[in-house]
Order: sequence, then C-alpha cells, then structure tokens
Amino acid sequence: MKRIFEVDPWKVISHELKPEDKRLQESMTSIGNEYMGMRGMFEEKYSGDTHKGIYLGGVWFPDKTVVGWWKNGYPHYFGKVINAVDFVSVDIKVNGESIDLAKDSYSDYEVSLDMKKGILTRSYVVDKNGAKVKVTSTRFVSIAFKELYANKLTFENLGSEPVTLEVDSVIDADVYNEDANYDEQFWNVLSKQVSAKDGRLVAQTIPNNFGTPQFTTEMAMHHVTDMEAKGLGKEEDKQVVNTFAKELAANEKVAFEKRVIVTTSRDYADEKDLDEATSKLLDSQAEKTFSELLTAHEEAWDKRWEKADVKIEGSDEAQQGIRFNLFQLFSTYYGDDARLNIGPKGFTGEKYGGATYWDTEAFAVPLYLALADKEVTHNLLEYRHNQLPGAYHNAQEQGLKGALYPMVTFNGIECHNEWEITFEEIHRNGTIAYAIYNYTRYTGDEEYVTHDGFDVLTGIARFWADRVHYSQRKGLYMIHGVTGPNEYENNVNNNWYTNMLAKWCLNYTNEIADKVSDEKLAELGLTEEERNKWHEIADNMYLPEDKELGIFVQHDTFLDKDLTPVADIPADQLPLNQNWSWDKILRSPYIKQGDVMQGIWYFIDKFPEDVKKRNFEFYEPLTVHESSLSPSVHAIIAADLHKEDKAVEMYSRTARLDLDNYNNDTNDGLHITSMTGSWLAIVQGFAGMRVIDDELQFSPFVPKDWEGYNFRINFRDRLLEVTVNKEGSSIKLLKGDDLTIKLNGESLTLTTEK
Repeated sequence: MKRIFEVDPWKVISHELKPEDKRLQESMTSIGNEYMGMRGMFEEKYSGDTHKGIYLGGVWFPDKTVVGWWKNGYPHYFGKVINAVDFVSVDIKVNGESIDLAKDSYSDYEVSLDMKKGILTRSYVVDKNGAKVKVTSTRFVSIAFKELYANKLTFENLGSEPVTLEVDSVIDADVYNEDANYDEQFWNVLSKQVSAKDGRLVAQTIPNNFGTPQFTTEMAMHHVTDMEAKGLGKEEDKQVVNTFAKELAANEKVAFEKRVIVTTSRDYADEKDLDEATSKLLDSQAEKTFSELLTAHEEAWDKRWEKADVKIEGSDEAQQGIRFNLFQLFSTYYGDDARLNIGPKGFTGEKYGGATYWDTEAFAVPLYLALADKEVTHNLLEYRHNQLPGAYHNAQEQGLKGALYPMVTFNGIECHNEWEITFEEIHRNGTIAYAIYNYTRYTGDEEYVTHDGFDVLTGIARFWADRVHYSQRKGLYMIHGVTGPNEYENNVNNNWYTNMLAKWCLNYTNEIADKVSDEKLAELGLTEEERNKWHEIADNMYLPEDKELGIFVQHDTFLDKDLTPVADIPADQLPLNQNWSWDKILRSPYIKQGDVMQGIWYFIDKFPEDVKKRNFEFYEPLTVHESSLSPSVHAIIAADLHKEDKAVEMYSRTARLDLDNYNNDTNDGLHITSMTGSWLAIVQGFAGMRVIDDELQFSPFVPKDWEGYNFRINFRDRLLEVTVNKEGSSIKLLKGDDLTIKLNGESLTLTTEK
C-alpha cells in the first residue's frame, strides 16, 4: 500500500515529484473521453523514467502468437492496444535550453486532476541558469467535442532579467509500445503537412497477416498564442513541428494553446473523407476560445455527475475513492459508441492488451444499468451479439459445438494465448449469459432477450451441452479441465462455479425458449429433443459440496490442500504473485479472487443466509484478493451477512485500490473494470439494493465511521435518490411513474409528490 496523493473529495492532488513515483503519478492522473485518452505524462521533455502512453478507442494490432509448443486450438494472433501517434509533446526552452524536471532545479510543484471538471493541471517554477519561469499547464480531452485535445500553457518570467522562451510543438509518429512487443513500432507515416501555426500528420498501422483492418489516423494541430511563429514549420522523418518564440520581460506572462483534432479510419474509411472531416473539425474549434471549449466540457461533466455522483459524509478518503473510480470509468466508456467496450486498463496503459474481458458483463453492466440510459447497457450486449460468429469460431477451434465467447478480444475472435486461460477459463461464457439476464431483470424489458439475446443464449447453451461429459460411475454430468475465477488454480475438475453457471445457463435458455416465437426457434433449429437434453444435463449436473462443512467445494480436490489461512502468511511474502513461484501458488490453497463467492454474489437472493455464511467464513480467510475484482464481491456478501466491519474493509480496498496502490501494480495503469466495485459495494452492499421478483428492494446501513451517503439510480424509466444516514433512510422518486418498493422488508409506494 502506497499513497502519494493528498486526500481531497474532488481532486487527486500532489505537491511532490518523486522520480520513483513518476509512473504511479502518471497512471493516477490519466484522462480520457471514450474516443481517446492518455496517461498523465508531461507534455515537455523529461529524461527520467516515464511511460508516455496515448491510446485511441478501438485501434489495435494483431500480432502472431509465438509459443514454443504450439497446441491445436491456440489463437493465431494476440491482440494488443498500441501507443498512438504522439500529439501531446512540446519542447519548452528557456534561453535556448529545454526544460527537463529530471535534471533542472524547480520549486512550487503541483499536479492536480479535477474530477468534477475533467481537467488535469500542473504548475511549477523552474530555475535554469538564473532564469526563473513559472509554467502552468491545463489540459483536457473534451467530452463535448470528442475529437478535441486541448492544452493551455502559461509562462511567467519571475526573474529580474528578460528571458527568451521558445516552444516546439510536435506531432510525432516515432513512438514505441512498452508493455507488449517492447520497443516495436506500429505506425507508418503516409503524409505530412505544415504551415507557420498549424501542422498535420497522417499515419497508418503497419500491415498484418490476419486479414484484420489497418487503422489510419489523421492528427491536426492548431496554435493560439501571442508568441511569434518561427518560420513555416518543419517536417522531420516522422514528425511535424511548429516553433514559437517570445522574449519575456520581467514579470511578463504569455499563454500558448495547443489544440489537436484526432480522426481515424474507424469513422472515415476513405482517406479523402478523413482529411475533409479533420479540416472541418479543425475549423469548428478555431471559432471558439479556450474558455468556451473548456466550459462546454465542464458542463458535460456536470450532467454526468448529476446522475451518478455518490456523496459520502464523514470520510473524505471514501469520498475521493468512489469519485475517482467513477471519473475513470466514465472517461473510458460512456456508451456513446456501440463498437467499443471497456478495457481493463482503459486509456491508462497497455497491460492486458487493452482488450475486452468478461469483467464488463460481470462488473460493469450492473453499474451502467443504474447510472446511464439503458441503451448504454443494450449497446454492451449488442457488442457481444455482433461478435457471435467469432464465438462460434472459437468453439470450433476447440472442437466443440455452440459459441465460446473469448477471454480476450477486440473483434470476437479469441486472442489470448495462455493455455490455462484460452482453453480452460470457460466460465466467462456463463457471464455473457448472466449479463443478458441481469439486463432483463433490471429493466423489465424482454425485447432483447427474446430476439438478439436468445441467439447468444442458444449458442452458449449448445457449448455447455457439448463441453460436459457424463460420468458413468456417478450418474452425473461433469466438466473437467477448467480454470475458475481463481486463477491461482489451473486445470481443475468440477469447479463449482463453472458447473453451477453451466446448469443455470441451460435452464435459463430453456426458460426463455418458452417465450420466443416459433419462427425464432425454427431460425435457430432448436428442437424439443435438444431442449430436453438441456433439461437432462441441468437436472443431473454435478455440483461438488461437503455436507459436513456445509459448503460448496471450489473443485474436486480443493479440500485436500493444506488449508492454512492468509493471516498465517508473513507480510513480506505478499502479494504472492510478486514473491512466490507459480508452482508454489498453484499448490497452495490461496484464492486470487472470489470463486465460489462469485457465484453466490450473482444469485445472492437465491441462497439461504446460513449457506452464504458458512461459505463466506470458509473461503474469505483463504482469499488474498490479488485480483482487483475480488474485494467488491466480498464487500457485498459481507454486508448481506451483517458483517459490517469486513464490508467496510473490503470497500476501502476496492475504492482505493489504485489511489493507495494496494497490490503494487498501478505503475503500468489503473484497474478500470474493477472500479465499478466501489459503487457496487455501496449500492448492493451498504444499501442492500436487490431486484427480486421484479421489485426493487433496499436494506441499508451506515458504516460506523461515516455519517451517511447519498446516490441516484435509474430503474425502469424512473430516477430515484437514496439517502442513508444515522437517523434513517430516505428514498425519493425524482422522475417517472409511481413505484412500489421494499425498504427493510416494508412495502412503500413512491410518487413524485411524496
């Protein structure tokens, strides 16, 4: 655990620049707008350790899977997010020498991410050879004008002598990836154009051998400043550069604005259309002042916060945590582009390839259902429906029927090449189906599940029906050779969570089949014989449990391990994944993230309290929570069991996972999809929100160190506000028709007048 930022309800702010924490600071001050985003690296030169990362939504590259021993069924390529052409950099020179805070003397340093307004600012006073200049940077990627990046630099001469100031503003395609394919480059420059105050560059990703499209991007920069343009700009090998200069008298200030329009072939397939669109967008922003552009951006953030803000009284740490997570989530994805999804690192780094995981359906869908229009979640579901052909392809690669959704993907085709994940972590398939169920249950809308959703459910059910095998010895269906959510165990037999989800999927698909049209059944070739087989498998699925302990058994041999609790592990050996060999981890009883607990959370209202309690008290002491997805699940179940101290402990861990660098792994980017966990812990955990038999229910409590909390949710075309404090609970219907809910077991009818 390491905290490098001050605690503030609306800001992530620091007054220190420690070289050893530079990457951590960059991760934490990342900004984005779904269309594009970047780490909080410096605009100006910095010769110390840094990770300059800029990323474009939906832009990726397929690279050949390289393994020593090829296995049939391996994906042929690994997909990865690639570092975009650098449109952020500037070189600031004082009296002819570049500012470099890794070498220069400086004071009054401050970096601040304003989460309410979506703005990143930095300021410092640099001392170079007796000259003192204050530098202030304000930058944002607009959520009101998605193609716009804007950076305003202000320079003030604090010395008694004149200072010559020079700024080189750059668009640079000479960039490298860092996390994957170290030092490789993925951009070829197609064209360059430069004038005195403007420059543009068109680049295309290098060719690939897998038939996936190459991406083209055009970046055009325009500058607004009283500084004088030097010459007509320069074209370097992979760069365009505009240079500006001014002599600053003592105490004189000057402002320098860099505005960049970013367009890609995702929206404009023809290069001519791309160029025309870029020009039109460049002209439209030039008509506005920096203040006007910033105000439109801030107002758009205000609207988001009005819907989604969670207010916490009594704990600024908790307040900062939930707002930081919501800010980064909405900076990554807000549902404006149905072609996009939520990468585990968002725009903050390259780890995990930037691709889509099952995290979206498990953890993000519940939040977006409540905090955004239902079309946003509908788009996430359609994203998977559109990739259904790829899921059928993935199953065929394994020699199986039906549809197997990928663990990692950009286009529906599996692009993860670790055998224990690609072949074995098939529980992800069940979560795709669960997301459809979750959407239908929460919205009450059955249109999707009986049409496009049923295509997906049928493909998944057919996969499970082929993946199981029948045990003659036990007279039950089983699933061998899997990896459950606990990735600290591989190639296990009869993982309870996987088997339970397979059983549920088969039953749920049959349940929905009763509601779809005969034409739909005929279109999918679904017969009574096939449905009866699904019933048989589900009715006879083996679900391991131990009657004596009264628990579900994680997998067949789990109880044969040395079941020593995490509390007995010396502190200097944690986290395990950074201190133990993989062999030692696999043989241990330690659980990376909820496995049995994940299944109990999905269907939390279906299990008796004593069953939940026994399983929680058995498995949580063995859980190291070294997955970012783990604490929120345990917070919700702990709250459900009235284990309030444990629930708050787990909330703190999920809310401040990155802010406090709990797992010592935030340097290379934030854990975006797990950021939903802080909201889930409050709303499903502390407030006890459930949808049971079409009825919205709450059973709230206030953590003892808090004074209270407040949040809003959308539910079936209504907007509700929930306030919980030491005196009690208040639920208001702000918009929509009357609604009957349950609060602590009591039925209440809400109206907008009452």
